[in-house]
Amino acid sequence: MTGIESLEKEVEKIKARNRKVEGDKAWETSWVRRISVAVATYIVVATLFYMLKIDKPFLAAFVPTEAYIVSTFSLGLLKTWWLKKRK
Repeated sequence: MTGIESLEKEVEKIKARNRKVEGDKAWETSWVRRISVAVATYIVVATLFYMLKIDKPFLAAFVPTEAYIVSTFSLGLLKTWWLKKRK
């Protein structure tokens, strides 16, 4: 294998890694992920509240679910602010 071929292989590895990182980032910020986590949170909390015989468990389970959704928005703003301050 020549030096050029070795460099080409390394470049391909870097490109593959970048595609993976970009995919992971897209997943982390996707609405599909946010909604999936919110639905899972609601189901788990509603079930727990029901088992604990909390008053109106299915209504009360919206509180932590909404807190999660709000945090996904506010953390994005916080991240933007932090990145600007870091430079």
